Amino acid sequence: MYTVNAIRNVCLLGHSGSGKTALAESLLYMTGAIDRMGKNADGNTVCDYDPEEIRRNISISTSVAPLEYKNTKINLLDTPGAFDFSGAVMEALRAADAAILVCSAKDGITVGFEKAWQYCEERNMPRFIYISKVDEDNSDYNATFEALREKYGNKIAPVVVPIWDSSKKVTGIIDVLNKRAYEMQNLKRVEIAVPDDKLPVITEFNDALKESVAETDEALMDRFFEGDDFTYREMITGLHQGVDELSLFPVLCGSAVSCLGSLMLMDHIIDLFPNPMEGNYHKATNADGTVDEFVVSPGGVPSAFVWKTVSDQYGKYSYIKVLSGEITPDTTLINARTGETEKLGRMYIMSGKKNTEVKVLSCGDIGAFGKMDKVKTGDTLCDPRKVVSLKQIPYAEPCYSMAIAPKVKGQEEKVGTGLNRLNEEDPSFTLVNNAETHQLVISGAGDQQLDVLVSKLKSRFGVDAVLSPAKVAYREKIKKTVEAHGRHKKQTGGSGQFGDVWIRFAPQEEQDELIFDVAVVGGAVPKNFNPAVEKGLQEAVLKGPLAGYPMVNLRATLYDGSYHPVDSNEMAFKLAAILAYKEAMPNANPTLLEPVGSLAVTIPDSYMGDVIGDLNKRRGRVMGMNPDNKGNTIVEAEVPMAEMGSYAIDLRAMTQARGSFTLRFERYEEVPKANQAKIIADAKEEE
Repeated sequence: MYTVNAIRNVCLLGHSGSGKTALAESLLYMTGAIDRMGKNADGNTVCDYDPEEIRRNISISTSVAPLEYKNTKINLLDTPGAFDFSGAVMEALRAADAAILVCSAKDGITVGFEKAWQYCEERNMPRFIYISKVDEDNSDYNATFEALREKYGNKIAPVVVPIWDSSKKVTGIIDVLNKRAYEMQNLKRVEIAVPDDKLPVITEFNDALKESVAETDEALMDRFFEGDDFTYREMITGLHQGVDELSLFPVLCGSAVSCLGSLMLMDHIIDLFPNPMEGNYHKATNADGTVDEFVVSPGGVPSAFVWKTVSDQYGKYSYIKVLSGEITPDTTLINARTGETEKLGRMYIMSGKKNTEVKVLSCGDIGAFGKMDKVKTGDTLCDPRKVVSLKQIPYAEPCYSMAIAPKVKGQEEKVGTGLNRLNEEDPSFTLVNNAETHQLVISGAGDQQLDVLVSKLKSRFGVDAVLSPAKVAYREKIKKTVEAHGRHKKQTGGSGQFGDVWIRFAPQEEQDELIFDVAVVGGAVPKNFNPAVEKGLQEAVLKGPLAGYPMVNLRATLYDGSYHPVDSNEMAFKLAAILAYKEAMPNANPTLLEPVGSLAVTIPDSYMGDVIGDLNKRRGRVMGMNPDNKGNTIVEAEVPMAEMGSYAIDLRAMTQARGSFTLRFERYEEVPKANQAKIIADAKEEE
């Protein structure tokens, strides 16, 4: 068991392919947590263990990889870099107290890196930058470092100096603080002499670090100006404070393949990163609705936050971070969301897919419980003496929707059950059973996320599903007033059926639903048949005359008719009303309506022309543009929803994934005449 001071919770963030999983593998290997290093390509790394991750060669969810180094436990959280899986990144950011932003020396600053930086900025999260792949062909440490300095300024503080050969490949590194040089020989770190040509650079970087340290304390500042040297401990204390206050972002580098730089990275994680008491600050809502700062404290009553769920065919694990006190398997806690008491049961430390049972989890540590069926991601588990609820995880709004259905009819329930289980594990997608279009619609961040969900349905729940574009819920309405006669007469043996009505149909804007009026004079239609006439019309308006979409904004007035004292009944008048509707509608100038959404697209200014041009092609109307004070512009527009099916993917392509958007239904509007014919033809073909 570790004390809170001896725990570091660190998430690895960065663009897909920047080397996060490989870095985790090298840190595990260097600390003896594993005895051989796996490779992404071979599908045998600790963090990428899901069959989908192995098949696709990318991380899909956040994995936990704990390791022990110098009597400190480091919980590494390896996050996916692909943008479709940003929900898993949000979960890791909630559990971590600091971040390492991985940036490859081959690619420099990528969109994924920029997004990771933005996530950390929004959360005031301390961070390192780790430049990976420094020993690979076409890598350029200097260019990457200069780009970081240019973009993020002088807070970018190098704590290592690379040693490279004539081809700019890094062969060793120098620890700036200790002025010692190392290289790797057969995955072992070996100290070497500091090259003479590096001495001036080390002195320059050391002085820069010294100045940064001096800025954290007035007494140190005075000594700095007097030309005093600082002790190593003073340097570490000052740097720790600088990292904590976000006035310093240390830059390290290395190679996951040779493990160059891995030990130095862990030294700095221990020395400079905050422990869980100093880290991630939480706001908590009390039972009475007031909001307080939540203090992480080992001496407090037990409480934990559920930041991730794994729900597969073998069972369910709820991953928790202990935020105060300590937790044992027989601890009883209250779920702040449901108010129910939870007996915890078996408790594990997870390393990738491997679990190790433990008897206690201390404050600040990360572990998991099995079989807590009623507990969801985002729940706060707390002591009955102090019930508080921590803020939910801020998943991005799903913006890409498709209809999902089983390949084989009759397996709809299996698809629904499987998706609900997968939703426990990944709350970033939503499921809606659209009663109007009779489709199950699944919405997520993009095509890759939905594709993975379909694959998991097959591998875990044995059901084949197919995705198709989600149908648009059109409407129909009329534009002119017409009168129509409906007569239902049926004579069989015995009493017959007779209903006869005259109805006036008119457009109205008061409400979507049918408004039914009666203006019959002199008892031409007895009052007791009025409900039957209305019922017939309510049934009829479900299908419009053009393409069978529901009819809206209609007023129907029953103003005349006739009846037979013996043969008239409710069914006859209901059918007569339907006949009157069918006769009237084609002559009432019917038209199609489509849903229009209000769109807000956030983009860097450089993409403005492309995005506006694209919106025009989608029949969009730009309503305004506002800066967001982060160097972006928010374009507000109104766009027909039918044109937005692939927008999530198209915007990503147009803006190199830097753009984001929200789209909300606003109202129905008439479809331009030129577009109506195709919609009507498609609807008839489907019938």
